[in-house]
Amino acid sequence: MTPFLGELVGTMILIIFGAGVVGGVLMKNSKAEGSGWIVITIGWGLAVAMGVYAVGNFSGAHLNPAVTIGMASIGEFPWADVPSYIAAQMIGGIIGAVIVYFHYLPHWQETADPEAKLAVFATIPAIRHPLSNLTSEIIGTFILLLGLLTIGANEFTEGLNPLIVGALIVAIGMSLGGTTGYAINPARDLGPRIAHFFLPISGKGSSDWGYAWVPVVGPILGGSFGALFYQQVFEGVNSLAFWVVGAITIAILLGAQFTIRKEKEAVLKTEVAERV
Repeated sequence: MTPFLGELVGTMILIIFGAGVVGGVLMKNSKAEGSGWIVITIGWGLAVAMGVYAVGNFSGAHLNPAVTIGMASIGEFPWADVPSYIAAQMIGGIIGAVIVYFHYLPHWQETADPEAKLAVFATIPAIRHPLSNLTSEIIGTFILLLGLLTIGANEFTEGLNPLIVGALIVAIGMSLGGTTGYAINPARDLGPRIAHFFLPISGKGSSDWGYAWVPVVGPILGGSFGALFYQQVFEGVNSLAFWVVGAITIAILLGAQFTIRKEKEAVLKTEVAERV
């Protein structure tokens, strides 16, 4: 198996299990309907573990453009291979989503809520606020890359690493996923979102392209900063990229805080004007 095919198949497996568990929880008349967030987070954690087990020996099992770019940013992966890895991950994400569509074929018509149908494929923020949503994706993917690198620095029993990585995904989902649905992976979100757009899903509604940039930009920025932070702080390797990406990240975090404050002030002014 080539690395390209490995990334394609691994990401496909990731989406089959990950989007599949969301479908089980959200689709009407599924036996798993209503089983909740804990089931979703565990399902996604196991999805990552199974994908890594399947193709880790062939491609290193990035299964995520944020991981690929993050590793390249610290010299742990050749930049020349980045485009082919990302292409494979995107194709795998689309194929996995199509398989999930066929798996739940009779349930799409039974499910009235178009947002629930979209949620099987792509992330939707709990509170729509672009800079805050971007911040959540940056933080979640920062922790993902920092976690992957710290896990890799330790010696585990052979074959156990994918399960530890799966546990990391569960932890991110339970602790940080409630704001945006923790895409933390552009291929996990954009690939299935493209599939949602083209598939003949009954009553599917919008694919929400206005939000689609957040789970792409956030993970790439957060993943790169997580990897650079590890290199800078844990390994003592100073780089200009760390300071540049760190400055951009901090600017976004402060921008989110500023816009929230301004919006709150505007609401208060409106309430006062209405009382007068």
